[in-house]
Amino acid sequence: MGLRWTDTIDIAIELYEAHPDVDPQWVRFTDLHAWICALPEFSDDPSKSTEGLLEAIQMAWIDEAN
Repeated sequence: MGLRWTDTIDIAIELYEAHPDVDPQWVRFTDLHAWICALPEFSDDPSKSTEGLLEAIQMAWIDEAN
């Protein structure tokens, strides 16, 4: 089935690989949402994201980048 909003670590890894030169600390949630939805493996409903989920994904991406 592909990636879902709750797959925070897997999404963070995909974002890290797709945007290696981006500092995730400074990514706006609107951009983060768009980038997640554009991931080839992402298959969840875009309208089901929440600020909490986006924040969790961003924090996991920051951990991955470090």
